[in-house]
Amino acid sequence: MTGTHREVVPGDRTDSWLVRLDGRDQSHVDLADPTHLAFDYVRRLGDVVDLHRPAGEPTRVVHVGGAGLTLPRYVAATRPGSWQVVLEPDETLTALVRERLPLPRRSGIRVRPTDGLTGIAALRDDCADMVVLDAYDAGRVPAELVTTAFFADVARVLVPGGWFLLNLSDRAPFAATRDAVAGLRSVFARTLVAAEPATLRARRAGNLTVVAGPDDSLAEALAARAAGGPLAARVLGHDRVSDSFGGGRGT
Repeated sequence: MTGTHREVVPGDRTDSWLVRLDGRDQSHVDLADPTHLAFDYVRRLGDVVDLHRPAGEPTRVVHVGGAGLTLPRYVAATRPGSWQVVLEPDETLTALVRERLPLPRRSGIRVRPTDGLTGIAALRDDCADMVVLDAYDAGRVPAELVTTAFFADVARVLVPGGWFLLNLSDRAPFAATRDAVAGLRSVFARTLVAAEPATLRARRAGNLTVVAGPDDSLAEALAARAAGGPLAARVLGHDRVSDSFGGGRGT
């Protein structure tokens, strides 16, 4: 990422901060309250974490992409003792975040200076309860992280019953998301998609949270959470995903 401009600027709350890359907001970090998730898609990722593992119960999470480490901080705060590995190739960014937004002591968060493809390949089988893909380069998810081969390697790393969470930025007609869903469905039994209604109605681009795993156990509860919170979203279960995001080619 030579030439990338990295900065940490004050956020909208006391002791909250925005991590920016080339003018794009990548993370919102609330040092006073790491359970506060300001970005809507991060809140949806946090909801999946909450539904998969009760508060206070340690979990094992691999994060592909780090930036301000917002979600790892959330997991550490709500599930102390969790094992977390963050795969973040931008060592300059990690050093800036560690300096300006230090992690709490004994957080259990380990940042490895490697890309997602290499980092996932180096992990042992059945080592994670969840894998979270939230990695961007110049506003796009790196192409090598949305292939069927990469999804299969993620499945290898997950324990039976584990979940793969993806943050994808897209807009109608959702070509990138359709291709990702096609690839995921060749590896995982079930998929669901959550997004703001305006994004799903093709009114604007936005972040889509895609969740792939073994069954439909999260769909109803996630839909209730998404509809009831201040950052409203719609959740499409497996069959609705087929209707709305079918026709992809996979890669």
